[in-house]
Amino acid sequence: MRHNCLCVVALLAGAHTVWSGTAEKCADMLVQALESKNPDTRKNAVVALSLADRGALFWRLTQMLDDPDVPVRVAVVTSLSEQKAPEATDALKKALRDRTPEVSFAAAKALYRLDDPAGKEALLSVLDRQSKTASGFLTAEKREAMRMMHTPRTTLLFAFREGVGFVPVPMLGTGISSMQAILSDPGVSGRAAAALLLGREKDPATLAALKDALYDKDWRVRAAAVHSLAIQNDPAIKKDLEPILEDARSEVRLRAAAAWKRLTAIEQTAPGTGPPARQ
Repeated sequence: MRHNCLCVVALLAGAHTVWSGTAEKCADMLVQALESKNPDTRKNAVVALSLADRGALFWRLTQMLDDPDVPVRVAVVTSLSEQKAPEATDALKKALRDRTPEVSFAAAKALYRLDDPAGKEALLSVLDRQSKTASGFLTAEKREAMRMMHTPRTTLLFAFREGVGFVPVPMLGTGISSMQAILSDPGVSGRAAAALLLGREKDPATLAALKDALYDKDWRVRAAAVHSLAIQNDPAIKKDLEPILEDARSEVRLRAAAAWKRLTAIEQTAPGTGPPARQ
């Protein structure tokens, strides 16, 4: 009996070591992406963090409000808008003072959705034409030229669709930024959209289909599958996501890293496991 107990303890200790190593790998992957010279990579990291827990990387997310690339800062605002916490509200109020209208207007809408008076005040000033909601053509043109210097292929956003809601989990984002980034890609397919729509379903057949989609040839389908598996909020799915940490597309592997951290946070708040660790 004692031997069996020791084996169990050893297995648990080994699992903790593996999880700690993977957690560090996920954090490093996301931090490196946030520090990338490529603005699309930084944006992908910011979008992915809308799936993660509010841990140590939350501070790094708020720092990205100082990013020189406007789409990155707008993505930060979208991710922060899902975090109902004083720190997130403070960061959004900082974004409200951004000199670029697209960023400040996004912050105003986010604060308004959070019922913060600053958001309503800002939107009223827009209604009264005291501020603009978009930059002039020359400013936008110059910004796109600077962006293309570090972007292999620039993707224009042709569409903006509302995400599918689901029951939120305390301390975790709802991943709306991640969903919108997938749906707004001009190359998104009906299959990728279907993978997102199926995120609320928990039956075995749907889960099996989503896990199969992790290896689809279309990276958008893979990214959608990661997203939908993340919002299942089932720590058992972590093992299915680990191979995806090596995906060739940053849009996929960064979501997988954020999803892995999300599910770890849920696992650590399960009864008898104590408070979630800061990762």
